[in-house]
Amino acid sequence: MKTVSFERKTNETEIELSLGLHGSGKSEIRTGVGFLDHMLTLFSRHGNFDLTVICRGDVDVDDHHSTEDIGIVLGQAFLEALGDKRGIRRYGSTILPMDEALILTAVDFSGRPYLAFDAAMPSPKVGSFDTELVEEFWLGFVRNAGCTLHIRELAGTNTHHIIEGIFKSAARSLKEAVSADPEHAGEIPSTKGVL
Repeated sequence: MKTVSFERKTNETEIELSLGLHGSGKSEIRTGVGFLDHMLTLFSRHGNFDLTVICRGDVDVDDHHSTEDIGIVLGQAFLEALGDKRGIRRYGSTILPMDEALILTAVDFSGRPYLAFDAAMPSPKVGSFDTELVEEFWLGFVRNAGCTLHIRELAGTNTHHIIEGIFKSAARSLKEAVSADPEHAGEIPSTKGVL
């Protein structure tokens, strides 16, 4: 299992992150944003990623910088851990129910960053967390991981359930995409020969 570690320091946040792609789902998450801690903990568990995220951010302003910057660093960690992507499945998709919410996610580690985000948030906040930051997190992730990610809410009325469904579904899709493809071990998963 390859584990990568990153540090990012700006005037707004200081982040330490380590990621083991093929782990057991253990995590240590301390972002200063309670709801994001919850989402990253279940992301780690459902993806079987060993994940540590320690963030000291300007949450006295709001949660935006911490949430976006963690997405950026997590994306960088995935990109580094995957290397040339030799031997991975490349694609992953999941339809996940979370009570009344139903979420579809699909990912392609194509090297082309793109986010299609189609999820309505009935409430602008969950606790003190601004729900518009969910899209910002995933934008930061895809731009730095170099992947295409589609997130679509197929059903849902409870904002907490919708967001939780997004993180769980994305984790399972990512887990599938980064897993080894035994039929094409050691091969770049593209007819181009490079991703």
